[in-house]
Amino acid sequence: MIRARRALVGLLLLAATACTTGPSLENQGEVTAPPGDSKELTIGSAGFTESDLLAQMYALLLERAGYAADLISVTNREIYEPALESGQIDVVPEYAATFADWLNAKANGADAAPVGSPDLAATMKALRKLAAPRGLTVLDPGRAVDQNAFAVAASYAKEHGLRTLSDLGRAKLPVRLAAGDECVERPYCAPGLEKTYGIDIVAVDPKGVGTTQAKQAVQNGQDQMVLTTTTDATLDQFGLVLLEDDKNLQNADYVVPVVNRARAGGAGVRDALGWLNTVLTTADLASMNEQVDSWRRLPEDVARTYLESKNLIPKS
Repeated sequence: MIRARRALVGLLLLAATACTTGPSLENQGEVTAPPGDSKELTIGSAGFTESDLLAQMYALLLERAGYAADLISVTNREIYEPALESGQIDVVPEYAATFADWLNAKANGADAAPVGSPDLAATMKALRKLAAPRGLTVLDPGRAVDQNAFAVAASYAKEHGLRTLSDLGRAKLPVRLAAGDECVERPYCAPGLEKTYGIDIVAVDPKGVGTTQAKQAVQNGQDQMVLTTTTDATLDQFGLVLLEDDKNLQNADYVVPVVNRARAGGAGVRDALGWLNTVLTTADLASMNEQVDSWRRLPEDVARTYLESKNLIPKS
C-alpha cells in the first residue's frame, strides 16, 4: 500500500533545503557514481490534479515492481527540484520543454536562450544534458503531452470549416483571443499565431489561461478563441473544440519522469515506469483530469482504476 503523504514538517524541511546553497555541480559525487536502486522511494507531485495523478500512477507501478512508495506534494518547482537533486525526493513527473527551459535558466541565467522547442528529440537532448550534472536522470517520454492549445466554439468551427490553426489563418477572420496578459508578447501565443499561421489577432482579452471566464467568453461569442491546454477536460461543457497545432508552434511538453540518479537511476525504476509509456495518451490524461476535477473522484482511485483497466497492476 502507498504510504500516506508526509506531514507538514516534511514540507518545511524541503523549504529549508531550498533556501540554502547546495553543493556546486563540480562537487556532486553522484554524477559519476553508478545508478542507484533504493527500494524505498519518495514520489513528488507538483500539487495540481494532473501531477497528482501521475505521481499516484508512478507509485502504484513502483509498488508493483517491489518498491515502497511514499508520496509528497510540493507545489513549487523552486523547492522540489533541489530536493530531487539532494535525494529527499526520488521521482517527479515533469514536462520536457518546460523543465529543460527551467534548468537552463537556473544554470545560465534568466535571459538564457530557450532550449525547449517543438522538436521532441532536440528538447530531450538538451534536457538530459542539463539534468545530468545535477545528478538527475530523465527517463523516456511516452505519448502523453500537456501543451498549450487553442480552442474555439464548436459551432464557430463548423460554420467556418475549421479543424486546424492553419484553417483559421486561411479563413482571414478577425480573432479576439481569451488568454493571459503575457500572451501579447509570448512567441507561442499571439505573435506566434500571427507569424506561423497568419491568424489575425485583433485583441487579447486578459481572462487567463483556460479559466472558466475565458471559456465562457468564447462560448457566448465575446471572444473567438481561448488559450488552454491539450489535457483540458472541460471543453465539452462549454461547447468548445481544440484546433490542431498542425505546424507545431507549441513546445514539446511531453510527460517525462525525472529521477535522482543515485537513488532511483537503475533499470528497476526505469522499467517499472516505462510500462506507462505503452498506454498513456493525452486523451487519457484529459479524461482522468475530468474525473478528479468534475466528478470529484480521488486521484489515487482514478489512477488505480486506470492502471487496472490497462492490466498494468492487478485488480484490487
